[in-house]
Amino acid sequence: MAGPTTGMRLSRGMTIFIAVDAVLLTVFLVTLALALTGGLAGTNGSTSTAGPSSPGASAPGAVAPSSSPSGSTASQALKSFALPSGNIACTMSDAGAKCTITSITFTPPTDSACKGTIGHVFEVGVDGVRLPCVDGPVPGVAAAGTPQLEYGTSSTVGGYTCSSSTNGVRCVEDATGRGFDLARGTYAELS
Repeated sequence: MAGPTTGMRLSRGMTIFIAVDAVLLTVFLVTLALALTGGLAGTNGSTSTAGPSSPGASAPGAVAPSSSPSGSTASQALKSFALPSGNIACTMSDAGAKCTITSITFTPPTDSACKGTIGHVFEVGVDGVRLPCVDGPVPGVAAAGTPQLEYGTSSTVGGYTCSSSTNGVRCVEDATGRGFDLARGTYAELS
């Protein structure tokens, strides 16, 4: 036969159960709200398979600037930026553009004289495109606080333009069209 203490135990157990449920529901709702408003950062795992292309022409899957809804590509003059994924970061000057990429799935070229790594740094300047040999560790993701070049926008500094898209970055020398497309899954030299 159940006495008055048994009824109290069930009431306390039910109170604890309700309190735990309320906390879990609150955590779920906050997480959902952050995800819906873009407050949770993720990485862009998209890849592209770009082939060689010539100035003014794009191969299927090539990295190309996206257009804004009005049809024009927004332009800025950022000397240092990262793509929203954080995997690619670039610096620009009057002398050229240099981009680093942390994570790659493509096979970079080899150079028997290089004792470091090739394929994580790309440069375009007056001498064309270079993939320098880099001693030391692979570049890390962009530092916190690095300005972002949003997808569908570009940055022009000096005579060079870098354009950001969900497929990666394209940096070119404006006068010649020489440059490179760079993404996690591919790179292509533009001539």
